[in-house]
Amino acid sequence: MPVTFRLLTEDDVKSVLSMDDLIDTMAAALRRFSNGGVTQPVRTVIPMGDDAFAGFMPAFVRGDDRADSGGANPASVRRDDRADKSGGPASVGESLGAKIVTVFGANHVRGLPSHLASIVLLDAETGALRALMDGRYITEARTAAVSAVSSRLLARQTAGSLAIIGSGVQARSHVEALTRIHSFRQITIWSPQKAHRDSFVADAREMLKATPPDHGQARQAPQIATADHAGEAVVGAEVIVLVTSSPVPVIESGWVKPGAHVISVGACRPNQREMDPVLVSRSRLFVDSRAAALVESGDVVLGMKEGRFGADHIVAELGELVNGTEGRRTTTEVTIFKSLGLAVEDVTAADLAYRRAVERGIGKDLEL
Repeated sequence: MPVTFRLLTEDDVKSVLSMDDLIDTMAAALRRFSNGGVTQPVRTVIPMGDDAFAGFMPAFVRGDDRADSGGANPASVRRDDRADKSGGPASVGESLGAKIVTVFGANHVRGLPSHLASIVLLDAETGALRALMDGRYITEARTAAVSAVSSRLLARQTAGSLAIIGSGVQARSHVEALTRIHSFRQITIWSPQKAHRDSFVADAREMLKATPPDHGQARQAPQIATADHAGEAVVGAEVIVLVTSSPVPVIESGWVKPGAHVISVGACRPNQREMDPVLVSRSRLFVDSRAAALVESGDVVLGMKEGRFGADHIVAELGELVNGTEGRRTTTEVTIFKSLGLAVEDVTAADLAYRRAVERGIGKDLEL
């Protein structure tokens, strides 16, 4: 008997996933992960030279039980001015699947994205293929959505300035996601090439003009500018996003003001770091997965090898914060969210995309 599955292109996926939906869905997925509702190994990575690797990321997400939200604080899970009608975090359905992601640094000269991905979604009852879809956009968007969850839980509510180090697709998606959470007055970007910085600013302005953030009230769009030095962008910023491919630190501890929230998305291998180790040591450190951070994050692994701190320097997983664990304690301490990306995020986002696509008749049904 042939198996019918749905094929979803990148455009299909984009048409059914909004950033607001992803932010809420990622909060729920992280809650499930930290509650033990997900079976997921640390990703398998196959290195291929100095600037290329393939990662294999499977996950089984058990069906969501509303009673599981237990101590979750609804105000901490969703935007304060847009409470969930059910009074709790978004629901996560049962899902099974895997993402295959590749990172090839040389793809830029080939006219291809450096990060490519595909997601296979399976029927959790039969194991049959349910959908095959583009994973590049999901990776881009869900990463920023998770960062937005971290900023909602850890950044100061009055944060008005954002610094972004890096100018690629993740920089753009983080502007989209974080402006859903904060009313920034100023956004400053730095990356090594001026042409890339200028292009990013032009694109970001157009994006915000086309999709103005919804904060429940009218407000002026943030000023978006470039900096000639990373330190110039970071000094004074209240939220700092690092989305680089650098294997060495791109910011210094002395640049980061008291009370800032730092989101580190790059340096996803154990021999890479993009943060000053002094900064990591002085800050309250949060991760998406303890197990992954202790083997994959150079900012954590190298700091431990150097004797700067132990495994207990990780305060909590983001999902634990969704459930009510204490995050920021004072307005002056620096918080860090080290993002590595989890299969549960991809599979949950893919399941949402599949269900929306079926409802709206989007995609193509094929037989295997």
